[in-house]
Amino acid sequence: MSDFRLRVFATVARHLSFTKAGQELFVSQPAVTKHIRELEAQYGQRLLERRGNRVSLTEAGRLLHAHADAAAAAQQQLEDQLLALRDPEEAAGRLRLGASTTLAQYVLPGLLPAFQARYPQVQLSFLNANSERIADALLRGELDLGFVEGRTKSHDLHYEPLLPDELVAVRRVAPGSPLATPLSLAEALAHPLVLRERGSGTLEILEFALRAQHIKLSSLSVALYLDNTEAIKRYLEAAPAALGFVSRRALDRELAAGLLEIVPIKGLHLARQFEALWVQGQVLARPAQRFLSFVQGQFKGAK
Repeated sequence: MSDFRLRVFATVARHLSFTKAGQELFVSQPAVTKHIRELEAQYGQRLLERRGNRVSLTEAGRLLHAHADAAAAAQQQLEDQLLALRDPEEAAGRLRLGASTTLAQYVLPGLLPAFQARYPQVQLSFLNANSERIADALLRGELDLGFVEGRTKSHDLHYEPLLPDELVAVRRVAPGSPLATPLSLAEALAHPLVLRERGSGTLEILEFALRAQHIKLSSLSVALYLDNTEAIKRYLEAAPAALGFVSRRALDRELAAGLLEIVPIKGLHLARQFEALWVQGQVLARPAQRFLSFVQGQFKGAK
């Protein structure tokens, strides 16, 4: 997008926030306001309405936002194609990845350095959000490739299984206590529970499993909903009576240090799949194709 003012406007329109736009673009809020006013003067129309801290698009603003998005996509496509001409077998250009929390924190970051070393011309960005937000971002054209866990599927997205995972119940290790003995489901659910937030694949898997046993989430004693696994683990370390549900892949350090322990629950098995996803019918650009193949190669045969 050659006109920086248009980029500023598109960023404000995406966040509906002058402050967040300034933070993303590394410019001051007064500078953001100046660029917007210049655009409004150029077009002779209000593009944004501000009421207190709330920002909304006018009809003219919605029209310009659609144009700005189309212009940015066209420019990026041109840049990617020009870069690809240098070496038809090489991957180059922008790659916007998104992953749900477990994948973003514990699975994918360790693979990124090797991918970058193999494909140095790929410009990576990485969004960490829950599964629902990753799917929405793909459908809005804000990501090229996503990675999630969960059971709900959108008919507008293609899902590709990658890696098996399991959710486990976990709690703080009491000093001098024996190894955790299996609990009945009723005993486990009698604990204060620490769970992931709505929209997360982790909570969705648990909710489906409980529903199969005719148990509603609303009937449980939930101490807290948290938006990431690290926060759940830290909470459990300080709350000896609480029980949480997290990915087994997120527990290596805590188990080795004797801080947390896995608690088997009779009759409750929370298996799931990590999956790659992209827009249905969309042909992945070469950087996304290369990254998907790279990740599939790393996960081949993994259990």
